[in-house]
Amino acid sequence: MKRSKISIIGAGNVGATAAHWAASKELGDVVLVDIPQIDGVPQGKALDLAEAAPVEGYDCRITGATTYEPTADSDVVIITAGLARKPGMSRDDLLLKNTEIVRSVTEQVVRVSPNAVLLVVSNPLDAMVYVTHKVSGFPAKRVVGMAGVLDTARYRSFIAAELNVSVEDIQALLMGGHGDDMVPLPRYTSVGGIPLPELMATEKIEAIVKRTRNGGAEIVNLLKTGSAYYAPAASAVQMAEAIIRDKKRVLPCAAYCDREYGVGGYFVGVPVKLGSGGVENILEVHLTAEEKKLFDASVNHVKDLIKTIRL
Repeated sequence: MKRSKISIIGAGNVGATAAHWAASKELGDVVLVDIPQIDGVPQGKALDLAEAAPVEGYDCRITGATTYEPTADSDVVIITAGLARKPGMSRDDLLLKNTEIVRSVTEQVVRVSPNAVLLVVSNPLDAMVYVTHKVSGFPAKRVVGMAGVLDTARYRSFIAAELNVSVEDIQALLMGGHGDDMVPLPRYTSVGGIPLPELMATEKIEAIVKRTRNGGAEIVNLLKTGSAYYAPAASAVQMAEAIIRDKKRVLPCAAYCDREYGVGGYFVGVPVKLGSGGVENILEVHLTAEEKKLFDASVNHVKDLIKTIRL
């Protein structure tokens, strides 16, 4: 039986940590790629991970490279390449520079892996998924962005800490763009099956929602010289696992919506079913008038970002 292959573009903190998670889960062989200017970095990190395998007991081939040939025939390609956010920098500030980076990466990836599912992590996320889709020419279902999984992970962790319960018992849903205008949905959040509003005061829920929206910035401000990478990498690998193992997971992801939610042809965060084909289905849930208003505002922000992109 042929092993799956996961290629990760960008050997920085997010990419290298994603390689770690993917290897530890034995999702398949892992290829870590970065630019020729830092030749030795992806190779060194890959070798270090490979040498941890006898200790941790995972069995897969881990390769580092500065060319794309070793990534040929990948099943999933995780794109983390791009500039990281610095203190005071919004995701939007990253738009122009990261558009060029993601465009170049996508051209190289599709040249050698025409059947892969592309999983985008680069920021500003919703715009970078759009760039990847346009440049790749792939069907929309084979291009998906990692946003909602990370956002819900933050949301769930804050709820668990507040209620002093296990994170395993919390289910949650957020929608819309990644960042300050995401739309958490407390009505669709539960703790052991109990709706969150029955366990927590409205004011406390609103405070947690606000902290979730600012989750990335909170970590940037604490680190001062970088941005989050453990949770983003874990979130990307959870999505990759759903695809590679055809798990049919229902996860909030940045997916292409046309008639769904009245979006009109953009990538935004919605609940989807992830399997071997990529985004196999978009689940439409009922939104109240207020939730729809927030969601539409989030979508409009994504549209404004994309208007400035020139491909």
